[in-house]
Amino acid sequence: MKRIAHITFGLTVLITLLISLAAAQTSTSSVPPGQTSLGDYARKIRKDPAAPKAKPKLFDNDNLPTDDKLSVVGQKPSTEAANTAPADDKVKADAATKPAEDDQAAKQAALKDWQTKLNAQKDAIDLAARELDVLQREYQLRAAAMYADAGNRIRNSAQWDKQDAEYKQKIADKQKAIDDAKQKLDDMKEEARKAGVPSSMLD
Repeated sequence: MKRIAHITFGLTVLITLLISLAAAQTSTSSVPPGQTSLGDYARKIRKDPAAPKAKPKLFDNDNLPTDDKLSVVGQKPSTEAANTAPADDKVKADAATKPAEDDQAAKQAALKDWQTKLNAQKDAIDLAARELDVLQREYQLRAAAMYADAGNRIRNSAQWDKQDAEYKQKIADKQKAIDDAKQKLDDMKEEARKAGVPSSMLD
């Protein structure tokens, strides 16, 4: 049994050596004619002590070149690109937020414009209502004074009829102006509602 194991082991070693020799022969034969293989060149250098041996040059702080550039493997990172990248990102972010800010500012300006128009119309209605109230009071005072004195009413009836008609016409005109102003305000409110003005600003 031990003998079989020895024979098997011997055969395995022999096969391995044969495969190695075949591989070496193949690599040697693959070298084109006229050129030496790397293994041959290494053996030649080892056998020939007179062959010059290139020593690697070592650099330290004392012998670093001051007028020449050192060769660096790989590409040098662009400092300009590195410096401008954050700025570009900021510009892009600003460009993205600027339309939103402009849109918001335009919306605020439009709301303020609507508020100014609505307030002006309300003020016009209030002024016309006060003027109507003054006219009505004045008419009532004159009418009371005219009808209080029967003699005066008889003497100045033609003049009073004319004044009475003028007052009534002024009162009717002022009332119509107020009604028109209120209708205009309602139309403005509807238009503002369609434009997106909040209800709190319309009241």
